[in-house]
Amino acid sequence: MRAKANRVAVLALLLVGVTGCAGGGRPVDLATVDSVERPAPVGVEENPAPPSTSAAPAPDCDPTRSFRALSPMPPPRQMPAGSTMKKIQDSGKLIAGVDQNTFLFGFRNPTTNALEGFDIDRVREIAKAIFGDGNKVQFKVVTSAGRIDALKNKDVHVVVRTMTATCVRWQDINFSAIYYQAGQRLLVDRASEVTSLGQLGGKKVCAAKGSTSIKTIADHEADPVPVQVDNWSDCLVMLQQGQVEAMSTDDTILSGMVAQDPNVKMAGPRFTQEPYGIGIPKENEDMVRFVNGVLEQSVASGSWASSYDRWLGRTGEPRPQPPAPKYRD
Repeated sequence: MRAKANRVAVLALLLVGVTGCAGGGRPVDLATVDSVERPAPVGVEENPAPPSTSAAPAPDCDPTRSFRALSPMPPPRQMPAGSTMKKIQDSGKLIAGVDQNTFLFGFRNPTTNALEGFDIDRVREIAKAIFGDGNKVQFKVVTSAGRIDALKNKDVHVVVRTMTATCVRWQDINFSAIYYQAGQRLLVDRASEVTSLGQLGGKKVCAAKGSTSIKTIADHEADPVPVQVDNWSDCLVMLQQGQVEAMSTDDTILSGMVAQDPNVKMAGPRFTQEPYGIGIPKENEDMVRFVNGVLEQSVASGSWASSYDRWLGRTGEPRPQPPAPKYRD
């Protein structure tokens, strides 16, 4: 009992000493906080340096023209000997570079953890045409900036990731025929009165690294401040937190964000044309022709329309006609 009483007495003395040093019970060493900065996404860059290719003149081409579709198409599991498709068949899986952050196009279902969306449907169509099974796919998540390198480094067989076909990109990779026509617009807070990029001079506007959107923002005569991030979802977070005045990319991507967040809206009309193509390594021209055959089959069978209705129909926009393929040979 005496030992316990001694411990209590010592604790009491310590408490008296602490409160005495604190000046009547007030805490010491208070930190003065003037403001709290919201954390920025990893890899965010303001006023990024233009890519080395931006200074070079764009080659003269029609980026929407691809190689004529393979005809007749080989049956599934019977790819031509020596073809790129036969090598993929023998490997047992199609490796596809995709997105997992673009709602309605390429996103991860939080319930099933499966990748879903309009772009994911295009991948599964290609796999089904090769294997007879649309599930024989290995998905690799790639950023906008990493799409071309993934193809050049042979990390993937195809990239299906809301990718605009451009003449500059055609120098490094091949594109399929256009499977969707999008256009760049603005996403702003619902209370904003902004309707054009021209109203955002000196204001921060967010887009993804490696996208055509970030270059459009940087090149605009009103001099908005381009802010680039790794993923489109990072732009949405920055807009929600008031760190940027707007974000800008293809209206298809923005439609998914509006569906997720009722506090934002699309503003103004399209101010670019963004024709989406499937990226394929430069040397695999036979694969381009095969994929174009798959796209023709998708439109003819109604699969393209069903996929549009399932994913993009929820935006309320009327379903457009599938882009008519244009071939260079």
